Amino acid sequence: MNSAGSEAHKDVQKKVDPEQLRRQLEFQVRLNNLIHRVHEAESFSEVMPEIEDDLLGLLNAERITVYQRSRTQPELVSKYKSGDEFKEIRVPLSTSSISGYVGLSQKPVRVQDVYDDEELHKIHPNLNFDKSFDLKSGFRSRAMVVVPIKSKDVLFGVMQVLNRKGGGAFSDTELRNAVKLGLLLGQQFRYELGGTSDPYEFLVQTGKISQEQIDDFKHRAPKEGTTVTGMLIYEAGLNPSEIGASLERYYQVPYMGFDPEIEIPRELLKGINEAYLKQERWLPVQGNQDEVVVLIDDPADHQRIMEIQRVLRCRNYVFKVSLAEEIRQYLGEPLRGTDPNLDINELVDKLQEEGIENVEEDEIESVDENEATVIQLVNQMIRDSYMARASDIHIEPGKGKSSSAVRIRVDGVCRKTITIPASHIRAVVSRIKIMGGMDISDRRRPQDGKCVVKIKGKPVELRVATIPTVNGESVVMRILASSKPLPLEKLNFSRRNLEETRKLVEHPHGIFLVVGPTGSGKTTTLHAILAHINTPERKIWTAEDPVEITQPGLQQVQMNNKAGLNFAAALRAFLRADPDVIMIGEMRDRETAEAGVEASLTGHLVFSTLHTNSAAETVTRLLDLGIDPVSFSDALLGVMAQRLVRTLCDKCKEAYHPDDEELTLLQRYYGEERYDELKVGGKPALYKAVGCTHCGGSGYLGRTGIHELLVTSPTLKDLIYHKATAAEIEKLSIGEGMRTLMQDGIAKLFQGQTDLAQVRKVATK
Repeated sequence: MNSAGSEAHKDVQKKVDPEQLRRQLEFQVRLNNLIHRVHEAESFSEVMPEIEDDLLGLLNAERITVYQRSRTQPELVSKYKSGDEFKEIRVPLSTSSISGYVGLSQKPVRVQDVYDDEELHKIHPNLNFDKSFDLKSGFRSRAMVVVPIKSKDVLFGVMQVLNRKGGGAFSDTELRNAVKLGLLLGQQFRYELGGTSDPYEFLVQTGKISQEQIDDFKHRAPKEGTTVTGMLIYEAGLNPSEIGASLERYYQVPYMGFDPEIEIPRELLKGINEAYLKQERWLPVQGNQDEVVVLIDDPADHQRIMEIQRVLRCRNYVFKVSLAEEIRQYLGEPLRGTDPNLDINELVDKLQEEGIENVEEDEIESVDENEATVIQLVNQMIRDSYMARASDIHIEPGKGKSSSAVRIRVDGVCRKTITIPASHIRAVVSRIKIMGGMDISDRRRPQDGKCVVKIKGKPVELRVATIPTVNGESVVMRILASSKPLPLEKLNFSRRNLEETRKLVEHPHGIFLVVGPTGSGKTTTLHAILAHINTPERKIWTAEDPVEITQPGLQQVQMNNKAGLNFAAALRAFLRADPDVIMIGEMRDRETAEAGVEASLTGHLVFSTLHTNSAAETVTRLLDLGIDPVSFSDALLGVMAQRLVRTLCDKCKEAYHPDDEELTLLQRYYGEERYDELKVGGKPALYKAVGCTHCGGSGYLGRTGIHELLVTSPTLKDLIYHKATAAEIEKLSIGEGMRTLMQDGIAKLFQGQTDLAQVRKVATK
């Protein structure tokens, strides 16, 4: 060792203070013991009263308040605090308070005297201490240390330490000790709140992508000048909402995706360059100078958070996480299509150059990402709709030079997705007609077609319909994703309906009908019933248009009206093919209805559907068609009417107790004489829609069935024979145990599955 190095080594040795080392070691041992007790407890709130004195001794302080960051509001909420003067303290995440400033900046703060405004304003010009807390509690605050509770730069809360024991300001060592404790508590909070340790960990946990792919994207993204989220969309094929849900779990702030209906508050963007916003990846999307909602791709970047406040100068801020790609969407830069080198604007520009409308191509039956630009545009539209669980895609032409709207129906509700410029809409419609095997030169008549595309290797059938309007051709594509039958137990029948259905379908002969409007789940119910009785001992024939659900053991026949194969013709053919069970997709006319009744009376079990409003109305509708009431009353086993209602999102639905007015309304809808059978008590809990990233902010996710099951009895058969009215049939059926669609819906409302608004949309009293 040279002379200089030797001297430096001796100098270091001289500076080592054994007493200081002893205190540090003692602190670490005590801290480890406290953290161990926290980890052993079921929750932080449970153990805090037991360790408060030890914790205050460790920090050399008189009082402590531990705040937790709210998931839904821009504020801190006290999770534990010394003293019982206040039940709860809420502090906004802003520069107006010390704790709020620490939460916002994620920087620790040490104040010698919180009443010294000059000292506070040196930290931040807006900083103030709310003296009302001292006035109400009688406790005099003096010195303060406030540190962020965070883990991996993600804020989970704030710890506020008040008044150093013995007076004076907190020392550097005490400040460092508080920071250490804040980091350790951050780990505990992350665990309790279900936070992940990486922005994309939830995607791996749910099997959306492998950890190896994530690591590869992280390695490549900076080199290729892109983002990990962009690679997840364009290379891994994930939806932005799936990625957003993972980011929300990590950052512990709400996710907000792109919504074409939102208008950016342009007054807040005055003087701000859009290129700057794209580069910095943040954007105010709602609000005004009083309160603004800001999207940012990394809410843990406190430097950018503080920069945003300096630029916008609003009073309150609500920060939400979003993808950089979605922030750019708000700024007019749409998500790219299937080709990562093209965005939608480039696709439609190329459309114009290529003169796609004049190109004649053979029908293609699989989505190909490398075809011409218009094909890429249509393919991406179909793929995105399928991934969003859409049942239908609507392309609606605009007037004159106005853009055309594209809407998709998800869970029975339409929502807008993109717009197509007027200059390109005809090319898009022509491409869809080519895929559907339709005549692209005929734009004056309605046309129907179909095609099968492949999405992620899975065949998906599309039924295409075009209708000429005053603005041009309107297109509707129905997505028929092939699927397997559900078990009867999964159809959400009431106990009575499930038991009666099982009994009815075990009959060797007779007719059973499932009724409701288009899209009410009739096919799903029928296939669940067929799966229940599908055994090697039975020969089952089905006539369907289209065949949506397939299952082994069934002989399923697709209708072809052009070839003369309709339901009536199929039924006649089935009777010559030694059937035990026959399923006819729909009884559209008298011929089919009479053939179905005749088949059921000759020893066959027949299932079919009708488009009627109720079980009782189905009986009168068939009698009005002219079928023989004697034969029909003998053949009929039962009628199941059903509707689909949107179900509340389990992740965000909120319980509440209805007031007397709402309870009275529910009693009236259910029927006061039978309301007690629900056994809901005097103060039942109902649930309402809230909205979160899991359900896309709607508060609803998926749909479920509500049902009314009419079971024929000797008395009911007599009514049918004498052509009774629907009201008379319904009254008798209710007396024999049937519950109407409205009654079944209200029962499921009390079970927390849906709400009254959804039930009233599909059922009448």
